[in-house]
Formats: sequence, C-alpha cells, structure tokens
Amino acid sequence: MIFSSDNWAGAHPTIAESLVKAAGGFASAYGTSDLDKKVEKTLSEVFERDVAVFFVATGTAANSLALASTNRPGGHVLCHREAHVNADECGAPEFFSHGAKLAPVDGAHGKMDPARLEREIRRTRGGGVHGGQPMAITMTQATEAGTVYSLDEIDAIAAIARSAKLPLHMDGARFANALVTLDTTPAEMTWKRGVDLLSFGGTKNGCWCAEALIMFDTSKAEEMGYLRKRSAQLFSKSRFIAAQFDAYLEGGLWLDLARHANGMANRLAAGIAGSNSTRLAWPSGSNELFVILKKETAAKLQADGAVFYDWPVPHTLSDSVAGDEGLYRLVTSFATKPDDVDQFLRAL
Repeated sequence: MIFSSDNWAGAHPTIAESLVKAAGGFASAYGTSDLDKKVEKTLSEVFERDVAVFFVATGTAANSLALASTNRPGGHVLCHREAHVNADECGAPEFFSHGAKLAPVDGAHGKMDPARLEREIRRTRGGGVHGGQPMAITMTQATEAGTVYSLDEIDAIAAIARSAKLPLHMDGARFANALVTLDTTPAEMTWKRGVDLLSFGGTKNGCWCAEALIMFDTSKAEEMGYLRKRSAQLFSKSRFIAAQFDAYLEGGLWLDLARHANGMANRLAAGIAGSNSTRLAWPSGSNELFVILKKETAAKLQADGAVFYDWPVPHTLSDSVAGDEGLYRLVTSFATKPDDVDQFLRAL
C-alpha cells in the first residue's frame, strides 16, 4: 500500500528494456546520437511543430533552466505560492537565474487566480528600479494540489502573459496525467494556448530518469545550449535518457501509464467517498489525492502498512480541519495495483 509518491515507483519494464538495449555498442555523445535525434523528431511530431529539446537530469533542472532563459535584471518570476519552484526546489530557480526573485500568487487548490496574477504583475512593475521587474510566469500542470488547469484556465493565464509581454512556462512534471484528464493533445495544452517553455517530465510516470526542457520557439534555443552546459546538465551519454523517452513515447505508452495512475486515484477517491472516517479535501484531476483523516486513523493505517505523507494545511482550508485531524497526500502511479487500493480501503 505505497501511496507516498510516484517518485517511489520503479521503471516500467519496456523502458528498462530500452535502457539495456542502448547499453551495447557505441554512439556519439552529448546529444548527437541517432537515438537522440530520433526522440527529438518524435517530440516534434507529438507537439505538432518543430521543437527544441534539451535533456536534463531532474525536473528542478528543467524548471530552473527554463526560467534562467527568461532572466532580466531585477527579475521576478510569478508562480503559485505552493508551486514546486517556490516550495520544493531549495532556491535552484533563483540560483540559476543569478538572483531572480519568485513572486508568489495565491489561488484555490494550486491554481493561480488570474485577477491576483494581474495585481502581482502591476505590483512588481510599480516599484521601478527599486522593486525590479516581472520576467516570466510559470504554471504547474497538473498542480501540486493534484488539480488540473482546464484549457480555458490556461487561456486566461496565457492572455495575461501576452498582455504583459512575459514568457509563459509550464512545469509538466505530471504533464501526462493532466493531458489524459483533459482528453486533449499536447499541442492544445501548450503552445496553441500560448505556452512558450515546457518542463516535460517522464520520471514520475514510469521512466528511470528522464526529463526534458522543450522550447516551442526554436529561434531562441541557441542560448539554452550554453546554459545547460554551464549548469552541468549536458550528459555525455545522453542516449540513455533518449532510450527512455523512445520507449516512453512509442505507441502511446506514456499516455497509457498516466491513464492507469489516474484510474487508480479515481478508484481510491470513490472508496474514500463512501467512508465515514475520512473525506477528500478537494476534488483531484490527476494521480494525487488530498484527504482529511483523524490523526489516530492515519496512524493506524500506517501501522497496517500504508505509506503516505502528511501535508501542510493550506490557509484556505484551516477552518475545515479539526484539531484531531490532519491533511494527508495519497499518490498513485503506473505501478499501483487495484489490490493495493482495495487493501487500503478495507483497512480504512
């Protein structure tokens, strides 16, 4: 009953086999191999346009380099207060941008509120040289709260970005989970709505270690090569990241894995809805659920072998959580089995 994180899941067998296959023989290094080029071409087909692809080791690296590429003197990056870049990356975005600041924007359940975003842009511009200037907007899809921006909501954020002449970045650590929820195409969820840069994550969805920064404006890609090298993210044997993505994308495997993870979350949510000892904190649209449990119940579940994390209670939810209750996160993955879910629900 492992619901701690999709980072805990291993690699899908097809992806592991692809790594073994790539281990033999010789291939040119630093992203120049035939396999690297094949995956870059595949991603261009997936996104229905030519894209520039930069493999990196982690989602933090993809996010940080994306934002570094938008850097301005005294720059502010606008993000949700609970976004990974703001809460979980140890200052890496600021570090790689040589001191750019993150300007948090509030909004319910992990989504930036458009009106508050506009106010924050005006605020960061209002101080002149003393206060700095906005340089980019970053949004997370699916969000850290497990919710998913609808296409209309992406449109609203993108319209603000265009009006303010700011590049828009999407943190897609759980990109596939959001995509299958919306039942749309990668192009429709990104550049067709105004997204300029995408952190395309595979690690949480069945890969061993496969992350990519995708730039939709290839004319701006040259500088990124230097940024990636300087940040020690240019792999010599990058064919091993390409091998993972090659298997991941082949035949729509990445979408199948995300559908399974989401399906297990839906199964879990349906069971929780019928429980008299817990409740969902808010509806989810991906493979993350946030539930309110009595602390005693949570301890008993963990004693029975369930693994999950307690979670900070957002200030907007503080009045809904009693003193003997806590907020907990349950995450499913491609490796979650129906029996895992059913066993947890029986224990609950």
